[in-house]
Amino acid sequence: MVKHDRQERIDYLFDTDIKIIQSPDLFPFSLDSVLLARFVYVPIQKGRLVDLCTGNGAIPFLLTRRTKGKITGIEIQSEVYELARRGAALNGFCGQVDFILGDAKDLPEKLGHSSCDVVTCNPPYFNQEASRDQKLNRRLAIARHEILITLNDVIKISGKLLKQNGKFAMVHRPERLVDILAGMRQAKIEPKRLQLVHPKKDKAANMVLVEGAKGGRPGLKVLPPITVYDADGHYTEDVLEKT
Repeated sequence: MVKHDRQERIDYLFDTDIKIIQSPDLFPFSLDSVLLARFVYVPIQKGRLVDLCTGNGAIPFLLTRRTKGKITGIEIQSEVYELARRGAALNGFCGQVDFILGDAKDLPEKLGHSSCDVVTCNPPYFNQEASRDQKLNRRLAIARHEILITLNDVIKISGKLLKQNGKFAMVHRPERLVDILAGMRQAKIEPKRLQLVHPKKDKAANMVLVEGAKGGRPGLKVLPPITVYDADGHYTEDVLEKT
C-alpha cells in the first residue's frame, strides 16, 4: 500500500501490478469485482465493453489484462468518478479505458442502442427498503443500496446497449437470483452461465456470477462453485489460480 495523502491511498488490485486509488470515505473495490472481471467473456482483440456502476474503476482496469477492446466505465458520483479517471492515468490506461460521469440510465442514448459487445456490472446489492444501516454516509449508501439505480434498471440498460449475441455479466447476492434470471429474459438476455461463490466449503453461497447473451438460445450452464477461503482462512486455489 502506497500512501497518497490523508484522504486517499493507492493499492494494488488483488495480486496484480495494477494500481487503484481509494478513499476511506468512498466504497473500496472488493473480491466480487475481481471475480466478475475474470468470469465474463471478453473479445480478445477488439470490441466495445461497458462497465455500469463502475466505482473507482476496478473492473475496467482488470479487463485490460484480458482484452484490447475499448472499455468505458460509468459512475454517477463525481468523487468516485475522479478516482477512476485518475487511476486510469496512473496506470497508463487512457488509450483503452475511459470513464463517463453520469447516470447509467442515460447511457443507451449516449453510446447508442445495440452498440456494445459486453456489459458488466457489480451493482448495489441491497434494496432501499431493506436498508436499516443508518451509519452509512450518503456516498457509501449509494454504492451499497438501490437508491439511484435498481437491479431491474441495470438489466434493462444492458439489454438496450448490447448487440445481438453481446454478453452481459454481473455479480450479485444469491437471494436475488430469481429476480436476475427473470429480468434477463424480459430484457431478451438469455442466461447462459452461472457460478456460485462460497466463503468457505461448508458455508452457503454469498455471491453469484451470471452471464447471458442478448438474443441467445436457451441453455444455462452451471459451473463448478468457487470457494474463497480454506479452513485456515487463506485464499483457495479457486481464487488465486484464476486471477
